[in-house]
Amino acid sequence: MANKRKKILIVTDDAGESYEILYAKHRFEEEGWTAHIGATKKKRLNGVIHDFEPGWNTYIERPGYLIKADVSLNQVKTPNYDAVLLIGGRAPEFLRHNSKLLNLIRDFNKKGKWIFSICHGIQIMIAAGITEGRNLTCYTNIQFEVEQAGAHWVDKESIIDGNFITAQTWESHPEFYRDIFKELNKR
Repeated sequence: MANKRKKILIVTDDAGESYEILYAKHRFEEEGWTAHIGATKKKRLNGVIHDFEPGWNTYIERPGYLIKADVSLNQVKTPNYDAVLLIGGRAPEFLRHNSKLLNLIRDFNKKGKWIFSICHGIQIMIAAGITEGRNLTCYTNIQFEVEQAGAHWVDKESIIDGNFITAQTWESHPEFYRDIFKELNKR
């Protein structure tokens, strides 16, 4: 019997970080996974590029790639995916108010499925109420939110805590994806 191809849901929307979205999709596909980009609507998304400029206290934002969403979050069912990845950018600011998505993330967690998060994606995990007591990382300026949610923020590029793997920014990609595929290959 042939091996069932693994599937990951990459959650983002307009103002999602282009590099994080495309890198994730390509990296998982390189490993033989089916990677679906999920958003509030099945449409072309307006990605953004966040960068760090000398002299700025935080990141700057520029228009990024137009990226096709493969599936609407309203169509997603937890049993159809082996893992979920929450992308950063500004998209999590409004996605964290989407009750369908929050219930989906809670269900992934309840079933012990992998939840990966990078940068601002952690805001969705916080809104879903699944972070208390966990060791997590994310973009440094979200540390306060993580700690207010009862989690412990760790200043590392990538952190593994149970079924969660979290990372700080797109600059964390080498450590983040090394951790992800090391853990996925154990199962």
